[in-house]
Amino acid sequence: METRPGAGGRIAAEALRTADPDGSVVLFAPLGFVTLFPHTYKTLGYKVEDFTPVSTVASFPMSLTVGRKVPGDVKTIADFITWCRANPKIATYGTAGVGTTLHLTGAMLGRTAQFEYLHVPYQGREAIDDLLKGEIASAIMPMGTSLGLVRSGDIRALATTGPRRSSFLPDVPTMAEAGFPLLEDVTWFGFFVPARTPAETVERLNSAIQESLGSNEVKSGMAKMSVELDSISMAAFGQLIASESARWKAIVQATGFTPAS
Repeated sequence: METRPGAGGRIAAEALRTADPDGSVVLFAPLGFVTLFPHTYKTLGYKVEDFTPVSTVASFPMSLTVGRKVPGDVKTIADFITWCRANPKIATYGTAGVGTTLHLTGAMLGRTAQFEYLHVPYQGREAIDDLLKGEIASAIMPMGTSLGLVRSGDIRALATTGPRRSSFLPDVPTMAEAGFPLLEDVTWFGFFVPARTPAETVERLNSAIQESLGSNEVKSGMAKMSVELDSISMAAFGQLIASESARWKAIVQATGFTPAS
């Protein structure tokens, strides 16, 4: 296994594009490089058509959490929106960076609910640290990142962004339940190969992945990371990429986000 970090996964994607199409090089990555990046970057070193999706593996939603800066009687998204409208100068949310789905989800919440929601981009754990210290009012982050702190009572989760409630936080409503059905933000992880890879090779890889996902070791490992096993057919995977790309394109346009170079 070789790690190609950097540029939000674009470096790894560019390496896959030029790899031999014999199944020896497989990319494991979140779908954002084919569903979001085409709409948040002016230029990319690859096209979506350069890849063949093999299999999804797992998914997880995001969570909107608040810290000590927000009064304890703020218990719902509706309460939080009311508080934000009354405190526009400190109605902040931290995320892992500009142009991420987290950033855009917050921007859409502010736009949809008609309040000023101020974005504060971070790197690493800095958003969590500032949320705990009361430097920012809220944060939108992967649910697994916030789960331990929510369970300990250090922060409060007001909503998750999946299509249904998470089995890890069953008492926390979804954004849709809170009245914001458009604010779905699920990170999917999947395997990809170069587009020129023979169909029989892709099918062989898919079968091997499906078999591994059935093992207790994989299931246990995913659960420890607060990640749901989520595998769909190859045909459905392609449809998912197309629908997610169209959805994020509309969100990027609606928020007025300017694509980076």
